[in-house]
Amino acid sequence: MSTDRIPVMIPWLGEEEAKAASDAVLSGWVAQGPRVAAFERAFAERVGAEHAVAVSSCTTALHLALVALGLGPGDEVVVPSLSFIATANAVRYVGAEPVFADVDLATGNLTPATVDAIRTPRTKAVLAVHQGGVPADVHALRAACADWDLPLVEDAACAIGSTVGGKPVGHGALIAAWSFHPRKLVTTGEGGMVTTDDAEWAARLRRLREHGMNASAADRHASNKPVLESYLEVGYNYRMTDVQAAIGLVQLGKLDAMIARRRELAARYDELLRDVTGLTPVRDPAHGQSNFQSYWVLLDGEFPVGRDDLLAALAEAGVSARRGIMASHLEPAYAGHPGAPLPVTERITRDTLILPLFHTMTEAQQDRVVAALREQARR
Repeated sequence: MSTDRIPVMIPWLGEEEAKAASDAVLSGWVAQGPRVAAFERAFAERVGAEHAVAVSSCTTALHLALVALGLGPGDEVVVPSLSFIATANAVRYVGAEPVFADVDLATGNLTPATVDAIRTPRTKAVLAVHQGGVPADVHALRAACADWDLPLVEDAACAIGSTVGGKPVGHGALIAAWSFHPRKLVTTGEGGMVTTDDAEWAARLRRLREHGMNASAADRHASNKPVLESYLEVGYNYRMTDVQAAIGLVQLGKLDAMIARRRELAARYDELLRDVTGLTPVRDPAHGQSNFQSYWVLLDGEFPVGRDDLLAALAEAGVSARRGIMASHLEPAYAGHPGAPLPVTERITRDTLILPLFHTMTEAQQDRVVAALREQARR
């Protein structure tokens, strides 16, 4: 067994991020302040949205998006089960019920057909995920939701830099939620963002992230007169710090380089795995391009080793692969939750694994991953 283990992901962080964080600390303003505002402006410009509201995580971003839509008890929200469990949990946070829809086998994403199959008169919204950075066909989903008179929320946690029809994911979205977890391309350690083109929603989201307060600490600090804040509704403590935002600004400046390198590595995986029978890599859909936040492969009956045994063999070879995307409806938290059969979801979650992919990955490391896969394919 190799002692030089290849991780599944390494954030691309360095001296520039360290200096930015240090500068924020030394400035004396470490809570939500001017760097958060600058990060919001830069992020909104990057994804083509009018407004961006920084929050503490993508989970809190999803929660606030559903609060902004006015969802609550008695409402149903169509979501993919094939997603990190936070997607479904956010629906429960507002008292609504997640209704699990199946997904497309090639992309792992909702389609108008899979949503239409399970929507009911109680359906009040659709929550689509750009899974693993593979963009959902939001043009088709938006058109279908418009016909059904339903709002479409986009969980873009993994999708910064992915595109649909040549435009960034997030461009034209009613409301979208983003993640800056270390597994994502742009990281602030923890953190999230909500984007929207609706100015009133953005203003309310800013209040809600700060206990429902009508004047932020930055507003009070900037004023030459005493500011007596009011609390307009029950809100939350979902703020981002200026230290996080300082790191995020540096990371955002690296995004194009990150995407270019990840797409280069994904293309090299494609070429090296082209002749391996029984293994289908994730690829760009016809409607867009992925940032390859995750590079996963789907096994079929021709591959001689099951997914779990393959993960174990890769680990023995010093390769830290991961199981594919989880299916929330199979987790104990959703035991007994009613729903329609989800055969594609269950196949993907059973038969996929995520291979190592990170900005500083070398060709030698990638060759080791492929060699370990080929050894198992020959069994």
